[in-house]
Amino acid sequence: MDVTDLEPKPTKLAQYAEDVKADIATTVEGTACQPILFIGSGLSRRYFSAPSWDELLSRLAAMCPLIDREYAYYKQTMRDPLKIGAHFAERFQEWAWGEGRSNFPPELFADTVPSSAYIKHCIAEMLRSVTPTDLAAVSAFKDEIDALMAIRPHAVITTNYDQFLEVAFPEYQPIIGQQIIRTPNLSVGEIFKIHGCVSDPGSVVLTQVDYDEFIKKKKYLSAKLLTFFSEHPLLFIGYGAGDPNIRAILSDIDEALPTSGGVIPNVYILEWRDSIPEGETPATEKLIAVEDAKSVRIKAIEATDFTWVFKAFGTQQPLNGVSPKTLRALLSRSYELVRTDIPRKMVQADFKMLEGAVQNGDEFAKLFGITTVNEASAMGANYPHTLTDVCKKLGGKGWARAQQGIDMLKAHMGFDLKASDNRYHCAIKYGKNPIHKYSDEAVGLLSKVLAGEAVEVDIPGQKEATLSPPRPPRPPPRPLGS
Repeated sequence: MDVTDLEPKPTKLAQYAEDVKADIATTVEGTACQPILFIGSGLSRRYFSAPSWDELLSRLAAMCPLIDREYAYYKQTMRDPLKIGAHFAERFQEWAWGEGRSNFPPELFADTVPSSAYIKHCIAEMLRSVTPTDLAAVSAFKDEIDALMAIRPHAVITTNYDQFLEVAFPEYQPIIGQQIIRTPNLSVGEIFKIHGCVSDPGSVVLTQVDYDEFIKKKKYLSAKLLTFFSEHPLLFIGYGAGDPNIRAILSDIDEALPTSGGVIPNVYILEWRDSIPEGETPATEKLIAVEDAKSVRIKAIEATDFTWVFKAFGTQQPLNGVSPKTLRALLSRSYELVRTDIPRKMVQADFKMLEGAVQNGDEFAKLFGITTVNEASAMGANYPHTLTDVCKKLGGKGWARAQQGIDMLKAHMGFDLKASDNRYHCAIKYGKNPIHKYSDEAVGLLSKVLAGEAVEVDIPGQKEATLSPPRPPRPPPRPLGS
């Protein structure tokens, strides 16, 4: 009997999680880039009960005495939230210039101030009052938020107005509204707030006029972000699959793809479910309608808790321990040096040295104080496999079968393969957490161990030894007639 017959079969949900984690690991490793997070209002609702779009408009209706009907009436008659937002903006302006004047700061009453400034001021005040300024206030989700922060994304893109993401990613630079278009280059460690922010209430996209202006300039925004979407893993969080923001972004991505019809390999949507029955296998793909009557397929993840998903995206953390603020400043300054300083200013530069540096990876890295490029490349070449990769080569899924072989080596031969760097394994240090990688020799070794064959093991500090693990125990024979 094969040793796999003795292994407990994982539940459908457990197997689903292992398969998703393995796919994420493959995608992150294949792109060799940090993920981009695209975050919607669902995440703010989850962590601090921020209002949805309907709830926001409902609260605004109750706040202004000149809005004399319940929000449901306006939703029945106008339907479009942008039109409702525009109608409410007019009522707030009338209120502000009448009995409600004391509720607004004096600077809003200049003749150059837009008429929508009064409702946007109230939105900003409302969201500031509910947004936590300290992560201790959301302790119920501590593990999940810690895992989110540990992803160390290349950048975060959001349609949210609130400032929770600035609390969760304090070293990331907010880029608000039209600033994205004016920014000369896209860097690392930035939060792109494409629908505005409460820190600049005028930037908030609320009315039809606001949205029309956003759409007019969207092509420039999309052109800037498209490189992000094509090169990095992209994770949508806090959106439903039918959200118009997702449909618009996916439409842009689809147009840039050389082929169509298959699953977009680097794009995931994470959706929360209150419960998932044990016998059910959640969705792994979503078909989403985009513009021009077309549809695209992206990878789907469904979960009752996001911690394991965030950990999967944060497994490889090359930015861990490195300040995104420092990296952003480094890239920005380098860009300005090449774009402006050298062409337009009298600078002293050793161009012969620079020419030699850009032709050699090590020398170029040394310009920035980085000296381990070749070492990391060699590690990657000699130890190309994660534990999940090893398990797949052994005919299993997830990582359990490979770990069983490692445990057998330790229990029956006294060799802890993961305890040191050796010909089979190395631990690459990224910040506090090592990433364990394995060589092709490790695959061959574990294959023999699991088959019960004698193996020669090169144990550090000892002579090479031939050791035979016991075969896995066979189950007792069944009684006749059973």
